[in-house]
Amino acid sequence: MLRLPALLDRYALALVATVIVAIAFPCRGEAATALDAVSAIAIALLFFLHGARLSRDAIIAGLIHWRLHLLVLACTYVMFPLLGMGIEWLLPGGLLAADLMIGVLFLCALPSTVQSSIAFTSIARGNVAAAVCSASLSNLLGVFLAPALVALLLHAENSGGTALGSIGRIVMQLFVPFVAGHLARPLIGRLVDRSGRLLAYTDRGTVLLVVYTAFSASVVDGLWAQLPLASLLILLGIVTLLLGLALGFTTLLSRLLGLSREDEIAVVFCGSKKSLASGVPIAKILFAGNPALGMIVVPVLLYHQLQLMVCAVLAQRYASRLSQGGSDTRPLGAHRTATHPDSDRPAGRRTRPSDR
Repeated sequence: MLRLPALLDRYALALVATVIVAIAFPCRGEAATALDAVSAIAIALLFFLHGARLSRDAIIAGLIHWRLHLLVLACTYVMFPLLGMGIEWLLPGGLLAADLMIGVLFLCALPSTVQSSIAFTSIARGNVAAAVCSASLSNLLGVFLAPALVALLLHAENSGGTALGSIGRIVMQLFVPFVAGHLARPLIGRLVDRSGRLLAYTDRGTVLLVVYTAFSASVVDGLWAQLPLASLLILLGIVTLLLGLALGFTTLLSRLLGLSREDEIAVVFCGSKKSLASGVPIAKILFAGNPALGMIVVPVLLYHQLQLMVCAVLAQRYASRLSQGGSDTRPLGAHRTATHPDSDRPAGRRTRPSDR
């Protein structure tokens, strides 16, 4: 039986608490300016540590599964944007607040998660080495593809027109620290690998900080007072539909291409996910100065928690089916290079799936 912490862990509760605090006690003036500066530094540190943690052995081990990686990238950067455009086209005008619809389209442009994709692939007994490589590649390409897709999906409106111009800022704040961290891995790799909690706290703390500042800005500008409950319920239905379609299409495409069960698992969990830890910093840069930033990231927050809940159940079902089958036909070493949800190396103890 799936326990409650797997469905609603402490991180999810912390996100909810952060939103409540931002609504009740929003930061203003000089305090908001100071927090923006701190969050920019924290984001750079976060991506530096992620770069230092990605081992070249994991990259080489996963590169042989090129069909899998192409499928994950196609699902992340082609399937999702098409689904977003379809929803925007089919949804009656005025049914969903404009800023929330922008958030849905922004969600569709984001890269996949890293930690939780790897964790669920491991739990489901899938190809973890390929999941490490595929999810990491998705995030690296997302630095360039996400702004371009946002510009395309938003039709150069509501900050979309400046999205392409934001690529340079995203590269400087996210990609450059990531590359610097990876180049520094020979010097600090072992220390970073032993400090798993450091990356987890930096990851989650950075997201909480950016969420607080974003929601504070929306509260100060009075946007939340104008948001009806009906819009939030409609939004919940939309992100649920998105996740359901993503899981269905990734499973179907994997089987049509004749992938093994282990590769299918990696595709399903990498191709259906969207990263909160990358998405919030990207939103902060793309929509800088937009008072609706808090509302724009709401779809990402909802999708994040929903994907963890659904994929926790799905991973256990995959594992149960393999156990009931009585055999495991995976090639030796094909997916055992990483079992820790926060790294690309075997772990000594279990931790809950987080997000990136």
